Amino acid sequence: MSTESEKLSSADQERAVRLVKACRRVRDQVGRIVVGQEQVIEQLLIAILARGHCLLEGVPGLAKTLMVRSLAESMQLSFHRIQFTPDLMPADITGTDIIQENRETGHRDLVFDRGPIFTQMLLADEINRTPPKTQAALLEAMQEHEVTVGGTTYQLQEPFFVLATQNPIEQEGTYPLPEAQRDRFLFNVIVEYPSRDEESLIIDRTTSGHVAEIQHVLTGEEIVEFQEIVRLVPLPEHVKNFVLDLVRAARPKDPGTADWVRELIDWGPGPRACQQLVLAAKARALLRGRYHVTLEDVEQLALPVLRHRIVPTFSAEAEGVSVDELIRRLISEVPRPQKQLL
Repeated sequence: MSTESEKLSSADQERAVRLVKACRRVRDQVGRIVVGQEQVIEQLLIAILARGHCLLEGVPGLAKTLMVRSLAESMQLSFHRIQFTPDLMPADITGTDIIQENRETGHRDLVFDRGPIFTQMLLADEINRTPPKTQAALLEAMQEHEVTVGGTTYQLQEPFFVLATQNPIEQEGTYPLPEAQRDRFLFNVIVEYPSRDEESLIIDRTTSGHVAEIQHVLTGEEIVEFQEIVRLVPLPEHVKNFVLDLVRAARPKDPGTADWVRELIDWGPGPRACQQLVLAAKARALLRGRYHVTLEDVEQLALPVLRHRIVPTFSAEAEGVSVDELIRRLISEVPRPQKQLL
């Protein structure tokens, strides 16, 4: 159990300082290519440090693919992009056994031909355009960081991330993600339109001879090291209690749940929401130069962590109440536990 008396060692603090400096350089490098979207980039960095996956939702043309590719390049991670389509099969993602003849012996053997999932940063573009059978090909990789084909299990190279995109507008020819798969994503990030000034800069950069190159800032080994530091960040007891109260308040069948929750929420988030909200808050604290988690860290990350884990009722949808509105109401109504003085 973490208390505020626990602190990072001086060696871990030095590593944390290196993490913050490295992440700033990553942001600078991505900013040379992608205009604006600072909050989205920060949430992607938090997800990477927390060893989580991201689901990005936004209309076409908001540089989602470019953003992910730029992140992978600045971190020297291998990168593959899969365009999800209705005819995509699971073997197109994981790979399959093929018959290959041995030129020396003349014997034919089954050889595993690795699919694009064998990478460190995988962009699953328009993931909701393929049927659930193919979407499920990512489940084992996202949870266990391994792939099983033909009874043989293959380990994926660390670090491994899935960054998936969805178009929230088009519904024709799409397949909603199963709840079990949505729950595997740490964040559901909404990518908004750029501001007028940002859009003006986008025009200048993309319609002229402007060419920017990404410099390598991190390595995969350093990212794995930084992921370990994140887990060492102390979690004050009152912050943990707030996470528990917030997540449990969104479950309509829990005792003591507010009447409006029972009316507007059909299913609430599971225990994974608590785990990932804590890990994300720890990563955010480090990026802010702090060695402990605060209530603000939890409040700021509650939306991307919870919005894909809450299923509204028919009444909520009929009244036009969005999931984000429900989460904001929860944040405003859940009492803040008092900080325990030692």
